[in-house]
Amino acid sequence: MTIRYEINPPKTTDPPSRIELLDQRIEQISKFCDGIHVTDSVLGIERISPLIIGAEIKQKFPDLLVTISLRVIDKTIPQIIDFTDAAIHAKIDGILVLMGDPSPDNDYKSGVIPSEAVNVLVQNGYDQKIHLYLSLPSKPNFEKISKKVNSKPKGFVTQVIHDVSQVERISDYLKPKNFELIPCVLYPSSKNNRSAEFLNLDWSNYESDFSSFIHEIENVTGDVLLTSPNDFKGALDFLTRLQK
Repeated sequence: MTIRYEINPPKTTDPPSRIELLDQRIEQISKFCDGIHVTDSVLGIERISPLIIGAEIKQKFPDLLVTISLRVIDKTIPQIIDFTDAAIHAKIDGILVLMGDPSPDNDYKSGVIPSEAVNVLVQNGYDQKIHLYLSLPSKPNFEKISKKVNSKPKGFVTQVIHDVSQVERISDYLKPKNFELIPCVLYPSSKNNRSAEFLNLDWSNYESDFSSFIHEIENVTGDVLLTSPNDFKGALDFLTRLQK
């Protein structure tokens, strides 16, 4: 099984101590997961580039799978190509191309959509140098994702799921087409309650036995992305127990 852990880079306005804390956390959790995924300015709040953080992680932990998000809402195709070139140079393993949230300080929109960006990158051979991923909702309407499928990414990362049946449904659709599937799961804890409420997520299916839930997903996809935005210690303790 491949377990990836999601991290949010510090805000650009954060003090240096936040970067030091992030370094410490990556050092700790890298012992108990197979990969790190770095987000890109979630909710449009400007943070340190995932490219910078991802490159540092890959340099320190070359055996760790490192993937990064790339929000295209405010990026042109040439900027996306430059970003991808830099990611390849940094030996980053994959890029999750997504629309991203608009910035509260900048209403510029490039007009580029994720499937278009991936299509351009694939046509120019970038998929031979780095894995390209697109996002999917937890309950996708398969009739409405043809552009994403036709752009030929390496695979898809879901938005937060709460039931194995969601994973099975998506996998049954994607597996015959030879796509990878990485389900995203929110770690259930009181500290993550606000995130669950924001996402309108009901984790009652798995909060009492999270380990079994993760293993059930493993049996379907072999790959899981764990997110725990407000409870690093809880996620670290869980991953430590999972490895035993």
